[in-house]
Amino acid sequence: MMRRRALLATAGAALAAPAIAQTSKTSTLKFIPQANLTVLDPIWTTATVTNGHGYYVFDTLYSTDAKMVPQPQMAEGHEVSADGRTWRFRLRPGLAFHDGTPVRAVDCIASPQRWGKRDGFGQLLVAAAESWKAVDDRTFEIRLTRPFPLMLDALGKADSSVPFIMPERLALTDANTQVKEMVGSGPYKFVAAEYNSGSRVVYERNAAYVPRTEAPDMATGAKIAHFDRVEWTIIPDPATAAAALMAGEMDWWERPAPDLLGMLGKSPKLTGQIADDSGRLAIMRLNHLHPPFNDPALRAAVRLAVVQEDYMRAARGDDASLWTTCRSLYAKSTPYYRDEPDLMPGNLDAARAALKAAGYAGQKVVIINPTDFPDIGPLGQMTADTLRRIGMNVDLQETDWGSVVQRRASREAVEKGGWSIFHTTGSAPGWSSPAVSELVRGRGTSGWFGWWTSAKAEALTQDWLAATDPAAQKRLAQELGRLALEECATIPLGQFYIKTMFNRRLTGVLPGIAPYPWGVRLA
Repeated sequence: MMRRRALLATAGAALAAPAIAQTSKTSTLKFIPQANLTVLDPIWTTATVTNGHGYYVFDTLYSTDAKMVPQPQMAEGHEVSADGRTWRFRLRPGLAFHDGTPVRAVDCIASPQRWGKRDGFGQLLVAAAESWKAVDDRTFEIRLTRPFPLMLDALGKADSSVPFIMPERLALTDANTQVKEMVGSGPYKFVAAEYNSGSRVVYERNAAYVPRTEAPDMATGAKIAHFDRVEWTIIPDPATAAAALMAGEMDWWERPAPDLLGMLGKSPKLTGQIADDSGRLAIMRLNHLHPPFNDPALRAAVRLAVVQEDYMRAARGDDASLWTTCRSLYAKSTPYYRDEPDLMPGNLDAARAALKAAGYAGQKVVIINPTDFPDIGPLGQMTADTLRRIGMNVDLQETDWGSVVQRRASREAVEKGGWSIFHTTGSAPGWSSPAVSELVRGRGTSGWFGWWTSAKAEALTQDWLAATDPAAQKRLAQELGRLALEECATIPLGQFYIKTMFNRRLTGVLPGIAPYPWGVRLA
């Protein structure tokens, strides 16, 4: 026997609400993204610009609202057996891909299975699954070897490798090979003929999209496309981007450079808002496969040298209301945050002593760093300066962000085109627990770039997953966070808040972890 969760009843009530009509007004939204869109496949990469692109083209079975609660999206709802081992999902009627084919249960099986081969949370789900079965074209079942209470959190994962639904023919692509054809069922269609990496990305409204009826809330609810076209223009130079926005040539700049916010704020044509109140973490990721950072003692020396205030001022400016220190791999806005000041004293002398004690022999440290990403470029430059000051042999190699994204996938030694360090940022919700955060997972070569291996970390993750008491969950998550910071799986560099700017004629810009295109319209 199956029993219905309250969520299914809620979804049914929402579906009975009055429908929200699609707009027919012809218009174009001109958008400046955070960086160049080099990789199109949002399952193959965790790059946030690709994640944002994914939300245009694809949809999800469940999505997460502003309270981080998963809500049905493509799914009409679900049933779960009394023992928690069988989940049955039913799709909303009328869903179709951009190529005109209907969305079927088999698509919704193949897509999370492919996602589960790359994403840490997905791997936990796939490991717990005994079988996946299409009951009919709109219904499928996942049978588990053991209860998996976080099923909806997994299918509704909001950031960094989202389980987007693709046609089965694309989802059957090897998980280590990029999908090139962008066919989803989302509110916008990717216009392949107008895509020019480094210059332009174009989307057209999907007139066949059937939105939900609930009000939009982050990635949940009605995803209504009010513009016939959205044109992304890649503008690497911040001053040029600012001028275009102020002149009305562009409508929305996702991430203005912090030192230009004052000037932009004085323009009567523009307004802005904090993109996500939970903030973002800036991080340094080290390569654990090759010297010098296959040596934990040398990694620890780097950790001791990091002064987060210096990184935040370099990347975010002097306005301390837009950043804070965060000596943890969980952001301050998340449940498992705990300050670890003893691990990050910001002491160059202590770092030099640790480097000497570890027997550092001058091995080259290759830092791959973007010149066209103001949020990240200064982080790499600060690391290069810091490591030189403690006596390391640094080779700062600066290219465009797209090249960094491609190169960080290389597992070769630095002499063969590999790398030692890269920097990036991520949303606080996206790194908020052992289920979703690659920063604390020790999955080795099956894990995130950097490939930290830790059997203890993986055991703690399983213990956390199995724990039912919130106090035990918190204790285990914090123990895991400290372990990952001790072993320098990742080094946190501070927490900051993005202020996005747009023309006052726009309304409906939603807060959240991505620049969602739905709901945005002319005032």
